[in-house]
Amino acid sequence: MAHVKRLILMRHAKSDWSASGDDHSRPLNARGMDSAPAMGRWLSARGWLPDDVLCSSATRTRQTLELLSLPQVRTRFERALYLAEAETMVEILRSAAGDTVLMLGHNHGISECAHHLVKDWPDHPRFPDYPTCATSLIRFDIDAWDDLLEGTGHCEGFAVPREVIAAGKIN
Repeated sequence: MAHVKRLILMRHAKSDWSASGDDHSRPLNARGMDSAPAMGRWLSARGWLPDDVLCSSATRTRQTLELLSLPQVRTRFERALYLAEAETMVEILRSAAGDTVLMLGHNHGISECAHHLVKDWPDHPRFPDYPTCATSLIRFDIDAWDDLLEGTGHCEGFAVPREVIAAGKIN
């Protein structure tokens, strides 16, 4: 039986378009600052805690990661993940060492990566456009990340911050 690898594929939280400076250094806005902690709680509640993180080097992805408040694990900040295409993201993922990897990046690459990796899309209206801080939980029945093939992932969860935050206010 194959080992299991799990991928947490997350788009950065909402960024501040009014901030000065270049795109790479654009920070999160107030909504993003609320969304990231909610998604961190959502991941923790499901027991999906990474043992390896691959994160774009952009300010907004770094801030998102910090606000998730997940346990400290091996983390690589990759400039190549900044605005990366899906193919680049998959190549970087193949170099991961952990069994549960959080990959934090940007659209359109992050949504294309999710769309290409999963066998069946989740029944969620926001999966096609993958809004800010959207997160997929994808399981692969493989021994090593180097064995990763498109269309073999099983989506075990997908959420967007707005729904996670609303659900938290109901409970």
